[in-house]
Amino acid sequence: MAARSGSSSTRQSRTRRRTASAPLDLGIDLGTTRTVVARADRGNYPVVTFTDTDGDAHEFFPSLTALTADGLVHGFAARAAARRGAPLLRSLKRVLASPTVTAQTPVVLGERTFTVSELLVSYLTTVREQLLRSGALEGADPADEDANIVVAVPAHAYGAQRLITLDAFREAGFHVTAMLNEPSAAGFEYTHRKSQTVSSRRTRVLVYDLGGGTFDTSLVDVRGQSHEVLASRGASDLGGDDLDLLLAQTALAAAGVAEEELTAAQIDDLLDDCRDAKESMAPQTRRLLITVRGHDLVIQAADFYTAATPLIQRSLDTMAPLIGRLDDGGPDLTDIAGIYLVGGASAFPLVPRLLRERFGRRVHRSPYPGASTAIGLAIAADRTATVALTDRLSRGFGVFREAEGGTRTVFDPILSEESIQERADGARGTIITRRYPAVHNIGRYRFVECAGVDDSGEPRGELAPYEDVLFPFDRSLREVEELKAVPVQRLGNGPEVEERYEIDGAGLIRVTLTDLSDGYARTYVLGRRTS
Repeated sequence: MAARSGSSSTRQSRTRRRTASAPLDLGIDLGTTRTVVARADRGNYPVVTFTDTDGDAHEFFPSLTALTADGLVHGFAARAAARRGAPLLRSLKRVLASPTVTAQTPVVLGERTFTVSELLVSYLTTVREQLLRSGALEGADPADEDANIVVAVPAHAYGAQRLITLDAFREAGFHVTAMLNEPSAAGFEYTHRKSQTVSSRRTRVLVYDLGGGTFDTSLVDVRGQSHEVLASRGASDLGGDDLDLLLAQTALAAAGVAEEELTAAQIDDLLDDCRDAKESMAPQTRRLLITVRGHDLVIQAADFYTAATPLIQRSLDTMAPLIGRLDDGGPDLTDIAGIYLVGGASAFPLVPRLLRERFGRRVHRSPYPGASTAIGLAIAADRTATVALTDRLSRGFGVFREAEGGTRTVFDPILSEESIQERADGARGTIITRRYPAVHNIGRYRFVECAGVDDSGEPRGELAPYEDVLFPFDRSLREVEELKAVPVQRLGNGPEVEERYEIDGAGLIRVTLTDLSDGYARTYVLGRRTS
């Protein structure tokens, strides 16, 4: 792959030489704390800059929303509004990660309530407006049908988060052509920069992605231009935000100040101060200076590391099952080309320290850890690149069914976290079918997603239930809009029914129910009927 990187000034000059008619290939990483955008430019992948309220350029757009008298504002404007006392929303992405989230999930901001979908669409619309205003796209519009926009979600994201994110990007005016798992995109960025570490003997890359609000890790097998994700794990409640909060709590304790004594604006300022102090840390840092209510406090770095160790250790514990899958034949980990650290929070010095204790010299940190996923997405969007990806579901999926004549309920595991989501050759992912004679007038399907499926076929981790899907086995009920109001009756011999389950490229599960006696079918995505 002939992809190259250059300095910021070189990248900008190359971008200026592009013509407005050039196709727009863009990668967008919607982060918990920052959104990063990268574009493909003839084998280079420059990060797009955004301008703050003071006119300074940044290679990110803050994932912040504030409520002002004039309505919602986002990004740098939200940060400025919060400092003037406006209610501020941080980490909307963590709300999206809830197993029970829907597009209509309410979020309270100040004295108003919005839906998750409203907030996300409003935020992404502002991102698009900022991109158009910046001139970085040279007249191209992300809404154009010839635009190639690739976005990402955490590898362990449930289907609802994927669907809400995908719908919001499209409603905000982005022509999204693909959705990738975040560590899978980072795997592209690894081979873009570290291809010399991959050989016929060392083909496996372990991606460690610690972002602002989530942790993801994937084991990727690299063979030439083909990347195959062997397995993924993740935690939706672990990230840099937790380190910021921990440092803030440490500072408050040292100052003898209770959190309840601070105003919302003071808490926001303290968290911003802690984040800046954390991000400025280097391995040689010994002290951190934190301001609490106008007073400067010195926090020993060693004390912060001690307090933070359980958080980082949790990420290593999450990654442990992937390490156990390495066919290395010994402690030298001969299959490993590298452990790749990406995500803004991976710059925290304790992270590489603990990883190097385990993996030694094979730990590599992206030179652009906060932009690694966006760059990988831009590589995936690049029409001139030849990379290919085989990804996996990274979560379990099944349905609760009645058994033994309705006397008990059992879980039928249909897909596991190992199920193939998309193949490198462009072929369809995993397809599974079930066929049986219907015995009721209505089929009730209680689909759920879970963190995984254990060896006994039972769901593991949190359950994310879909809304129940009802399918009319009785032909006379096909035109009934509210099947919930119809009593379920056991009729005996009914038509043969087929259930078909297919994972699409975005990691969404498509369910098609068919009456095989006459071909009548309904298709759902995440419990939403599509046909």
